Amino acid sequence: MTASIVGWAHTPFGKFDAETVESLVVRVANDALADAGIAAADVDEIMLGHFNAGFSPQDFTAALVLQADPQLRFKPATRVENACATGSAAVHQGIRAIAAGAAKIVLVVGVEQMTRTPPAEIGRNLLRASYLPEDGETPGGFAGVFGKIAQAYFQKYGDQSDALAMIAAKNHRNGVANPYAQMRKDFGYEFCRAESEKNPFVAGPLKRTDCSLVSDGAAALVLADSETAKSMGKAVAIRATAHAQDFLPMSKRDILQFEGCTVAWQRALQSAGLQLSDLSFVETHDCFTVAELIEYEAMGLTPRGQGARAIKEGWTQKDGKLPINPSGGLKAKGHPIGATGVSMHVMTAMQLLGQAPEGMQIKDAKLAGIFNMGGAAVANYVSVLEPAK
Repeated sequence: MTASIVGWAHTPFGKFDAETVESLVVRVANDALADAGIAAADVDEIMLGHFNAGFSPQDFTAALVLQADPQLRFKPATRVENACATGSAAVHQGIRAIAAGAAKIVLVVGVEQMTRTPPAEIGRNLLRASYLPEDGETPGGFAGVFGKIAQAYFQKYGDQSDALAMIAAKNHRNGVANPYAQMRKDFGYEFCRAESEKNPFVAGPLKRTDCSLVSDGAAALVLADSETAKSMGKAVAIRATAHAQDFLPMSKRDILQFEGCTVAWQRALQSAGLQLSDLSFVETHDCFTVAELIEYEAMGLTPRGQGARAIKEGWTQKDGKLPINPSGGLKAKGHPIGATGVSMHVMTAMQLLGQAPEGMQIKDAKLAGIFNMGGAAVANYVSVLEPAK
């Protein structure tokens, strides 16, 4: 590929009443440029990933990045949106700008502030990432959509409550070592498996520990063309990318297969000349634990209906054959929608340069995959990263 990540920044994810979308954007934009050692004047283009959909009263947010530095004035700035894959959509657009020769240096920012929104509105906002004529009245909002998916999966392949609890426990355990994570607590398998006052059922078979967190936060990265990256202090190369968009209505596809996820992984791995087994780890989109379970199958880690094997046999643990979500994933790290995909790229870049926080680092990480999903396997983005040579 033609682009490398040469700098980054990341706020903690959580609930931040003293922050605004603007303050979060400004903070990570400045920090990412400083981390890359690049002046704002040298940026050729800006991409902002921001879902919004009612979370922020301030819309038309692309120009907020310019608030970070007066030298960003008059730079092309575009807001990119593709539901929960918004962050990766922004990253991929930045890569495309470099591949097209339109830019040498691109600043990519992802942001969301969700926690100021009343809970009922949060549910309505998120449900807009589904097909409203079919799913608009789903109880429980987007959790209800994935609750139905989990129910259908259980009906076809048997009760997978043990596997879902193991995925939740794994990701919470991984999140303890991530200083950016919203929830740094090892709940353990027993707590995640049992229904309780603190862990009630939310939708269908999904309990609270099966659902990602409502979050505020931002992440940013600086992309540079390959020639420019050679002179930088650090560089992580984008070896391959793929984006597969599927039908929005779930009625038009087999929702238990996440076919768009499969296509995106196949395209990216083929472009990179790799197999899944070549990867050192994967950051995948665990908006709900059942999503991670089905993604094991969609990425080709197990056959259809056998995703539980990957977690029950320890394959996806940090010391397993393919660690999944060493950052803690969306489950522990949080899911500020527009920031999530950018965060995944930042966390992965840290790992590949041996700069992940202590306890989170995957030993000898050489190649990594990222899967970021918008809607119920509608917008499917895969990136394959490696240290620049």
